[in-house]
Amino acid sequence: MTLSIGTKTKLRNGVEMPRVGLGVWKVTAEGEAERAIHAAVKAGYRSIDTAKVYRNEADVGQAIRTCGVPREELFVTTKIWNEDQGYDRTLAAFEESRERLGIDVIDLLLIHWPGKDKYVETWRAFEKLYADGRVRAIGVSNFHVHHLRKLAEASEIAPMVNQVEFHPLLTQKELLAYCKENGIQLEAWSPLMQGNLDIPTLKEIAAKHGKSPAQVVLRWDLQHGVVTIPKSVTPTRIAENADLFDFELSEEDMARIDALNENRRFGPNPDEFLF
Repeated sequence: MTLSIGTKTKLRNGVEMPRVGLGVWKVTAEGEAERAIHAAVKAGYRSIDTAKVYRNEADVGQAIRTCGVPREELFVTTKIWNEDQGYDRTLAAFEESRERLGIDVIDLLLIHWPGKDKYVETWRAFEKLYADGRVRAIGVSNFHVHHLRKLAEASEIAPMVNQVEFHPLLTQKELLAYCKENGIQLEAWSPLMQGNLDIPTLKEIAAKHGKSPAQVVLRWDLQHGVVTIPKSVTPTRIAENADLFDFELSEEDMARIDALNENRRFGPNPDEFLF
């Protein structure tokens, strides 16, 4: 399949999700989200990933209304934060996010972290929101295989997406395989390792293809079938992160990048981030 910035993946319920999106974590300065989203839309992006805890849902909503692209062409993701887990609180938190965004129907709603003991109850609220047509797709974030298995035993609908930390230093092979086997789309947050790209192998492969290490990593995501949402507020970098479709990594390139794995996290381990 020939990939492009407009390429989408079909989730298990038939909803189509762009393979490349813009992450807006830490994008909180006045006007920053609007400028970044406008630049992303201009570069061809149609997916925006936010969350309550990012404190920019209202800014994202404003950017969506002013970006010049019809709402139905955009794919908007937000997440239920840890303190809002539990059936009733999740339903209320969803309404609060929806109002901040100014959007009637959210494209993808995620449980932000599994936490300790409420995510099954939270998922029941997700199933209701999905059944009621308030969200087009539901999923989770930062779930290990054991979390997904527990959810499968206790729910009627399996997650359509699992958004996790995924990059060359944390390849999560077991999780990726489980998600592929069970029809769960894996999505990478912090795919660029929070800027830690000074790795000789990545530089060598990038030089060979006339690309940057960041572009090589994002292309590696796509060739693994992983959706990727690099975060940037710089228009030139946003455009660069979308320029992934005029080259292809060889099997050798892919294997060399896979071999960089150190099981290294830049964010918390979900088994230790309990609340």
